[in-house]
Amino acid sequence: MAKADDHAETFAAFHEAVNMTPAKLEAYLETDESQSVGQKTGGGEATGHREGRRIVALLRTKKADLSDDDYAHMAKVVGYVHRHLKQGGPEDKSAVKDSPWRLSLMNWGHDPLKHD
Repeated sequence: MAKADDHAETFAAFHEAVNMTPAKLEAYLETDESQSVGQKTGGGEATGHREGRRIVALLRTKKADLSDDDYAHMAKVVGYVHRHLKQGGPEDKSAVKDSPWRLSLMNWGHDPLKHD
């Protein structure tokens, strides 16, 4: 498969996995909830929170301006979202809204409660 085909597949998968708009994701990243979840190294910013900022930038980049590195990062995001979704959230579905599982996914641009 040619690189262009790989890029088209990655682009589509990324936009399927990331179901939050750049504005919604950016606003969420400013909340205490966003900053309360995820793995923090050395007491700094959590990995997912940093990823969220990169995802906002990717969403705002014109398709023609995306680099190979951007596509690799998009594939990483898709992998994370899919793995995290497979883990499932709280068994008590009423607890999903404020669960660390959902809040962490939202840092990566996916709100499991969003219905189109």
